[in-house]
Amino acid sequence: MKKSFVKAMVMLSLVSVVMACKSKKAMVAATPEVKPAPIVTDKKEAHIKLLRSKNINFNTLSMKGKANLRLPGNENTVTVNVRIQRDQKIWMSITALLGIEVARAVITPDSIMVLNKLQNTYVRQPFSYIYRYTSKQVNFKMLQDVLTGNTINTLFNPAATLEQNPQGLWVLKGNEGSLGYNLNFNTLQKPGQLNLNDAKAAQALKVAYGNYQKVNEFMAPAQIAINSLSGNRRVDIDFDFSKIESNVQLDFPFRVPKGYELIN
Repeated sequence: MKKSFVKAMVMLSLVSVVMACKSKKAMVAATPEVKPAPIVTDKKEAHIKLLRSKNINFNTLSMKGKANLRLPGNENTVTVNVRIQRDQKIWMSITALLGIEVARAVITPDSIMVLNKLQNTYVRQPFSYIYRYTSKQVNFKMLQDVLTGNTINTLFNPAATLEQNPQGLWVLKGNEGSLGYNLNFNTLQKPGQLNLNDAKAAQALKVAYGNYQKVNEFMAPAQIAINSLSGNRRVDIDFDFSKIESNVQLDFPFRVPKGYELIN
């Protein structure tokens, strides 16, 4: 397993809001462009409230399963363990199929730390480090929402349009800073496909959600497919979580072993 793979695996898994323009088969089919009648303000607000009510509400979240990462000339399948303490930290452990942990990471609203156990190195940087891979519009809560299948709160800005396609499914469109977005909801009124584009930064992201499972009283996606392009760097990753739990006791161990080299 190459050093470049470990770095990309950790960064894309945690920082999945890098962007992707080349499409792949989505788990929830995209819908054609339509121009329905605009929704009056009071009804629009009621529909937005309903869609927001579908967001999974949690204090802690644990997601375990497999991930397949495809880089140019390199493809690997690994086991992933993702733990989230809401609005505070996202922790991830990546294990090769032979049962050897190859990387561990933790990201907070202020910082990001990555431990590369194959190379005996680690990264400790401010949150702004992720802007090497993403748009500067990205923040911690946006990452958290993408990984949990929640609707990104800032997408519901006053200038956004909320429409229904011919199948009666909701489509949210708009801009957040330099980011243009298109969010298609599925029959569960949960995100089915999210497209983000930052033409100025030459970045694009496509996230397709599928196989929603009930977690307590909410629905969470067990499958998340991400197609990402930043400049000429293309990365695809598919998560397939076999176990999702909310509001369980979790720990977030992260210790840099003696002798590990700090790198940029």
